[in-house]
Amino acid sequence: MRTTLDLPDPLFRALKIKAAAEGVTLKELLTGFVEKGLYETGTPAKETVRSPLPKFREPTGVTNPALTNAQIEDLLLEEDAGH
Repeated sequence: MRTTLDLPDPLFRALKIKAAAEGVTLKELLTGFVEKGLYETGTPAKETVRSPLPKFREPTGVTNPALTNAQIEDLLLEEDAGH
């Protein structure tokens, strides 16, 4: 199957040089790289790091009143004033 790759010029030149040094075609070199990357099993798979699940507190039976933004701001101002 044919495909088109858009490679940076320095990378393409390095690939051509490597292929010539190994005595293989560019197609053979790239096929080898792709197969190795696709089928290589020696590299451990990256583990997904997950955050811990949230912990919920036991209900206390106390309900917190619903406050408006203005009431919250007043409470914060009082707290800042040292009251």
